[in-house]
Amino acid sequence: MVSAIEIRGLVREFKGGIRAVAGIDLDVASGEIYGFLGPNGAGKSTTVHMLTTLLPPTAGSAKVGGFDVVTEGAKVRATIGAALQEAALDPLLTGREHLKLQLALHGIPREERGSRTDELLGRVGLRLAADRKISGYSGGMKRRLDLALALAHRPRILFLDEPTTGLDPQSRSALWNEVVRLKRDEGVTVFLTTQYLEEADLLADRVGIIDHGRIVAEGTPASLKAEIGRPTVEALPANGTTTETLEQILGRFGELQPSTSGVAVRLDGRGDLAGVVRALDSADVRVADLHLHAPTLDDVFLAKTGRSLEGSEEEPSPPE
Repeated sequence: MVSAIEIRGLVREFKGGIRAVAGIDLDVASGEIYGFLGPNGAGKSTTVHMLTTLLPPTAGSAKVGGFDVVTEGAKVRATIGAALQEAALDPLLTGREHLKLQLALHGIPREERGSRTDELLGRVGLRLAADRKISGYSGGMKRRLDLALALAHRPRILFLDEPTTGLDPQSRSALWNEVVRLKRDEGVTVFLTTQYLEEADLLADRVGIIDHGRIVAEGTPASLKAEIGRPTVEALPANGTTTETLEQILGRFGELQPSTSGVAVRLDGRGDLAGVVRALDSADVRVADLHLHAPTLDDVFLAKTGRSLEGSEEEPSPPE
C-alpha cells in the first residue's frame, strides 16, 4: 500500500497538559477516501490542523504526500487542498473573484485562470451565483465555494473537516457527489472528518474512530459492522401491552438499547428473531410491529466509545 498520509505516534498537547491527540498511528492509501469519525473534543480537527501544517505536533511524526509536516511544510501545502470548518471568505468579493485570487496565489498562469474558474464554479454548482458578493451567499453556498478554492491547484490530497455540518440535504448530496467524483475520476486522496455516521458509511473506503485523542477502531465500514455482528430487535407495543412487559421478555435475549418508538434489544447469542417471537407468543404478549435491524456504524461507535456522537464536550482550542 502506497501511503498518501503516514502518521506515527502523533501527539498534540495544549497548555495545562491537555492532550487533544494522544499518540495516534495511521496510514491512508493513495486514492482512498478515509473517514475520520469522532465527537466534538475527540481530536479530529486538531489532527487535521497538524496534517495541514497549521499546528506543530508536540511529539511523533507525520508525512503527507511523502513530505514531513514539520520540516517540509511548504511541499506539504503545495500537495494538499483543505476545506476546514471555518471558511476564510471576504464578504465584499464575489465567488469568481475569490477563485481568480486563489489561482493567482497558486501561480496558475493568467491565461488559464478564466477557464479554470468557470470549471470549478460549474463543479460546485455556483455558476449562477459567481458574480454575487459572498455577503449574499447562504451557508451551503459558502461551503461549496470553499471546496472549489481547495481544488483550485489540483491537489493530490484533499482534507475536508466536517464539510457538510449545517448544510441542507441538497447541498450535502452535491458535495458527496463531488467527493466521489474526485476519487473516481482524478484519483484524489480524501481525508474526511465527520460527525455524520451516514456520511462515513456512504463515502469512506475505510473509517477510523477517534475518542479522547486515541484511535479506538479502524477498518472498512463493513468489517467494523461485522465485528459488532449483533443485530437489534425492536418491538412496538400494541394496545394493552406495556413497555415494562416487553422489556422483561426482550431483556432475556441481550442488552436493552435506547429506542424512540418501543423496546429494543441487541441480541447477544442467546436467541434470534424467531426465539423472540416464540417468547412473546408464549407470554401472550401482542406487539404492533417487530423489526430486525442489522448492525450500523452507530452501533460500532457506541460499542467502541460508550457514547453517541452528539452532546460531547468541545475540543480544546489552540492557545492564543
